[in-house]
Amino acid sequence: MAVMELANIPLFAVVLFPLLGVPASPANLTGFALFALLLVQGGAYWWIKVRQLRTRARAPEGMPVFRVLRRVNPPLLLAGGAVVAAALAEGVPWTRVWPGLGLWLFAVLEHVNYFHVQLSHQTRADLSRLLRTRRLHRSHLSRDMAR
Repeated sequence: MAVMELANIPLFAVVLFPLLGVPASPANLTGFALFALLLVQGGAYWWIKVRQLRTRARAPEGMPVFRVLRRVNPPLLLAGGAVVAAALAEGVPWTRVWPGLGLWLFAVLEHVNYFHVQLSHQTRADLSRLLRTRRLHRSHLSRDMAR
């Protein structure tokens, strides 16, 4: 997870902008920047989680930083949403807004996934637990911050 979260940033940048030709409009760049920011935070968390498991530490290092990020992210996401909404209200061509809106929504979902409840379920154990309990569970980061 640590590697994939960070690798997705340049991968998405290359696919979206040069390959698909998504214009570098304010809405698209804002959505991408927030998306990248949340992936960096997720990648950082998984790196320190791996370190915790390897050293058998009681808790991962850096939880105070993530507590701050949990409070800083929502205003950043709201500001980014305002940039995207302004572009939508202006009626600019769809390619200058919709990719940014999608990336902004992805960033919002990543914030929820990292800091609140686990939305992604990649392993059989995760899927099994979801099907068995029929509810979303607190994210790993949220549980680590609570300790």
